[in-house]
Amino acid sequence: MQNKKYYIAPSLLSANFARLEEEVKRCENAGADIMHVDVMDGHFVPNITIGPLIVNAIRPHTKMPLDCHLMISEPDKYIEDFAKAGADYISVHVENAIHLHRTLTNITKLGVKSGVALNPITPLQYAFDAAEYCDFILLMSVNPGFGGQSFITSFLKKCEELKNFLIKNNMEHIDIEVDGGIKIDNVDLAIKAGANMIVSGSGLFSGNLENNIKEMRRKIDSI
Repeated sequence: MQNKKYYIAPSLLSANFARLEEEVKRCENAGADIMHVDVMDGHFVPNITIGPLIVNAIRPHTKMPLDCHLMISEPDKYIEDFAKAGADYISVHVENAIHLHRTLTNITKLGVKSGVALNPITPLQYAFDAAEYCDFILLMSVNPGFGGQSFITSFLKKCEELKNFLIKNNMEHIDIEVDGGIKIDNVDLAIKAGANMIVSGSGLFSGNLENNIKEMRRKIDSI
């Protein structure tokens, strides 16, 4: 394995919402690194999930960083709210961030790690141009909006291209996050392509959560 740290980030979207505190603590106790929070507005994506109030409610119950993935229209209106609620990472989509440079720099000014997210067929050039203002880049390996979708294999080539770009331009400190369809049996493909922040929802929460997290860690450590 390379020296770069590999993070397991369970997606709250697949948790039992009636027991969020318990679910978050189960993830942390099993060795997860980051809690991924899928924020959807029913406009940018065809689903509605949660907002800053839930992030604020979770924050006191875990030491894990909270990674808020804003799949929403007009994200600039809500970035400060998520930062105040306790977000440690905030990513916005290039497809609806009209003034991306300003948005990313504003996230950084709030003391939060800034990230740009790209849908599966969005050109990588957007990530290349935004990279110097990012702490991480999120590549979607499904179309955003719902959990439980199948992994889109074209992600692998795209991730390799992004990794090579970052290496070539001395930006290897920037993390590459993968989100969508990641399970224990394909996490090695994402790792080998260059991803080091691994989001998994149903791949971890379906079945025995603790065992799944530990098995995913074992699989990553074996690469």
